[in-house]
Amino acid sequence: MIFSTLDKHILFVGRTFTGHNHDYSMLKEEFPPDLPWFDACQVLVDLGFLGMSSDYQGDDIHLPFKKPRKSKNNPNPELSEDQQTVNKALSQLRIFVENAIGGMKRYNILVDRFRNHKPDFEDDVIAICAGLWNFSQPANY
Repeated sequence: MIFSTLDKHILFVGRTFTGHNHDYSMLKEEFPPDLPWFDACQVLVDLGFLGMSSDYQGDDIHLPFKKPRKSKNNPNPELSEDQQTVNKALSQLRIFVENAIGGMKRYNILVDRFRNHKPDFEDDVIAICAGLWNFSQPANY
């Protein structure tokens, strides 16, 4: 779980999880829905976080529209042009977060197989790589 600004500065790196985990279940474990975590910030997430706008408090939580399922009544499901426009605008903003995550991965310790068995060391490594990434970015504040 990584929170980033639009100028690619990483603000938060959550703890690592072993195995395959759903994005939304990791979010709920890190940030329980009963507290107002996202009241004062704009949140742009992908479809891996479906249900976030109903479970969390906050007026500025933006999820893309999901394409409807194919059925007998709707053999060719499509998003409306307005929905496609909103999705495109969200993806054009979210790409900066994805670039920040990709920028962290230029440090090979995050990309290659991690063979250290020291407890919680992978959390420290990700935090160090995020700090190095932030240090390499120009300051815009």
